[in-house]
Amino acid sequence: MATTEVQLVDKPEKKPLWQRLAWLLGIWTASVLALGAVSYLLRMFMTAAGLSTH
Repeated sequence: MATTEVQLVDKPEKKPLWQRLAWLLGIWTASVLALGAVSYLLRMFMTAAGLSTH
């Protein structure tokens, strides 16, 4: 006869609000910086190719 093992899963502990907001702010800041870096690189490549805005 096989025994079945039932494991109860506890609810994950909710992090404090300040910690969740800090993660949100950190991820948002990193994404804005990454977007800025990509746009700067694109602008450099376009300028090197002879394209300009004026």
